[in-house]
Amino acid sequence: MADTRAPDSTRRSERSRRAIYDAALALVGEVGYARTTIEGIAARAGVGKQTIYRWWPSKAAVLLEAFVDLGVQANEALGGDGNSEIPDSGDLEADLKYVLRATVDEMNDPKYDAPTRALTAEGVVDPELGARFVEQLLEPQLELYVRRLDAAREAGQVRPGIDPRVALELFVGPLAHRWLLRTRPLTHAYADSVVEYALYGLAPR
Repeated sequence: MADTRAPDSTRRSERSRRAIYDAALALVGEVGYARTTIEGIAARAGVGKQTIYRWWPSKAAVLLEAFVDLGVQANEALGGDGNSEIPDSGDLEADLKYVLRATVDEMNDPKYDAPTRALTAEGVVDPELGARFVEQLLEPQLELYVRRLDAAREAGQVRPGIDPRVALELFVGPLAHRWLLRTRPLTHAYADSVVEYALYGLAPR
């Protein structure tokens, strides 16, 4: 007998959504954010632009959701459950160097670099998008530092009175500055120096 079942619209929508994610990320990497358009994303994904506008109000919204999804996919590929923590080996310096080196690798990866730069720039001129960028992408990562620094404080590895929200900026701020402005190469050696300077200061010991 012929299969008379109706097509599964849920599966079809998911395939379209995935194709749109892939198209948005690919185009931003290939032609840049300014030259990426809804029409271009639709053509690349093989869908009508009305499909995109039904789900997202702008190309920035498409890119943000695609980038969040990229992070989820990468975490699942590594066997993560979405709740990865900064390692706690008991050696705060080693743990922070480990995570900052991994951050350097991600920042230098073209797959992440172009979308992150686009979303960072767009978030400056679009406060609503900027707030979503912070909430969905940055804040979960920053919270990992807070928890690791809280654990270090409880273990007596840092001063009791430190504010972890301020302290974490000593680590992530310099990397973001060098990456954003491209002042000098972003390397593992630089990440290690940032950790050492932040933990031990500049005064002679």
